[in-house]
Amino acid sequence: MNISAPSIASQPGSIVDQKSSAPEGKASLRASVKDLKFWYGKFQALHGVSMPIYDRRVTSIIGPSGCGKSTLLRCFNRIHDLYPGIRYEGEIALESEDVNLVSKSVDPILVRLLVGMVFQKPNPFPKSIFENVAAGLYVRGMRNKSLLHARVEQALRQAALWDEVKDRLNKPAYELSGGQQQRLCIARALAPQPKLLLLDEPTSALDPIATAKIEELIDQLVKDVTIIIVTHNMAQAARISHHTAFMHLGTLVEFGETEQIFTNPREKKTQDYVTGRFG
Repeated sequence: MNISAPSIASQPGSIVDQKSSAPEGKASLRASVKDLKFWYGKFQALHGVSMPIYDRRVTSIIGPSGCGKSTLLRCFNRIHDLYPGIRYEGEIALESEDVNLVSKSVDPILVRLLVGMVFQKPNPFPKSIFENVAAGLYVRGMRNKSLLHARVEQALRQAALWDEVKDRLNKPAYELSGGQQQRLCIARALAPQPKLLLLDEPTSALDPIATAKIEELIDQLVKDVTIIIVTHNMAQAARISHHTAFMHLGTLVEFGETEQIFTNPREKKTQDYVTGRFG
């Protein structure tokens, strides 16, 4: 059943023209979520989630507050392991590395080097700009100064920040504006050359100009890295993502190409959400 969602889908360029310019053709799998279940103590937050993550594509996860979208995202880099009483079942298989990211036998530190993450609010370390970006490289054991400087510069260029900070790399990161701090956090996540980049509502604390810069940046980054973004902003999901997952009450209701999700959803619950009937 075709639907019309004027507030999102019919905005000029909102789904097709401004979408991230990933490579053309059929995408290969970068990761697969397979019957993933997750508990906080006795509370089951995720119920058998299964979905593909396509290589060098942007996948958005949308849904109402408390639906489990951020919980799912944080499973990818095991942030939940920092808290007691959590439990995973199922798999998040990182295809090229043949590793289950949520397996007890896999070191969470290794997972966080393979899977970079940027949070809702910029969270630079209380260190210099350079030391922020180099943090993950130190964890990897990199100590060669020339290699460190080259990788830091590369990450800052990827995050479209190099020209703004190249003359003050030793200055405190907190001297940067909010939008610059968020791009610094993206550079920090990119420096170890992760296989996946997770973005948890990365523009919700930013003004419209800074938000536009982050969206433009995502458009460039997806040429080289696979991106998964949680967003409460459905117009943003429509603009920047190639695939969209809609979640409700810890379950995956529907997954598909973004244009299909917003203009011709298969599930009534998805239709109700994207047309504003609930959420």
